[in-house]
Amino acid sequence: MAKRVLVVDDSMLMRRMVSETLTEAGWEVVGHACNGEEAVEKYKELKPDLVTLDIVMPGTDGIYALKGIIEYDPDAKVIVVSALNQTKLISEAIRQGAQDFIAKPFLPEQLQETANNCVPDAVGAA
Repeated sequence: MAKRVLVVDDSMLMRRMVSETLTEAGWEVVGHACNGEEAVEKYKELKPDLVTLDIVMPGTDGIYALKGIIEYDPDAKVIVVSALNQTKLISEAIRQGAQDFIAKPFLPEQLQETANNCVPDAVGAA
């Protein structure tokens, strides 16, 4: 069974890029969200193994989503995928429970390696 990921970004292009990159690495993309509120709802509904999360989004942002996800599931695995110039927000995300950070634009191999390191193969095999 493939490891399952929820992709959260307000940009449709970025959601597609992250989805294609992780699908190539054997992940199953189980859902997409374009804001923080939707991300929390989808996490509760889908219970993915991993969330890739943009921080800066219109409406409810990634920090809101991260807090909601971690409150619901303290063991949730979240990788922040955001622009490098968001240093304060990235630091806040790590403090709130994100496992790692990847700067946009990213190399496909970088995202694949970070995702695979965050969620061991045994999780998807369950």
